[in-house]
Amino acid sequence: MSYSVKYASVLYSPFRDAAYSKPAFGDRRGYQMDPRNAYEGLKEARLDIEEGADILMVKPAHTYLDVIRIVKSTFPEYPLAAYHVSGEYSMIKAAAINGWIDEKMVVLEITTAIKRAGADFIITYYANDIANWIKEGVPF
Repeated sequence: MSYSVKYASVLYSPFRDAAYSKPAFGDRRGYQMDPRNAYEGLKEARLDIEEGADILMVKPAHTYLDVIRIVKSTFPEYPLAAYHVSGEYSMIKAAAINGWIDEKMVVLEITTAIKRAGADFIITYYANDIANWIKEGVPF
């Protein structure tokens, strides 16, 4: 699996903070894609395929649903992963803790949107929760 379409995003911050992996200087925008350019991901995905990638990935997922759709439509024969990153998880978790949203229902809505956009599978910090909710009968 290649990190084909990885956008420069502040949504990686919670993970970087927890892993103490924030750059000491500068940032990662030099080798991550410009969030304003949806089609740069196609070029990167094509290059990864030429280099032997068997699975493509878009990261972050929720804020790049359009890119998931574009990549899947262009390369339908390749499995497409969507990575729902730490910042996306943290926003939902914070809103749920504060009572602003129903956590289960918003996770269902967001993961459904990611799947509907074209993801064949979703990498998410909510994986264990989703598995438990399915056991409880939440319709995922």
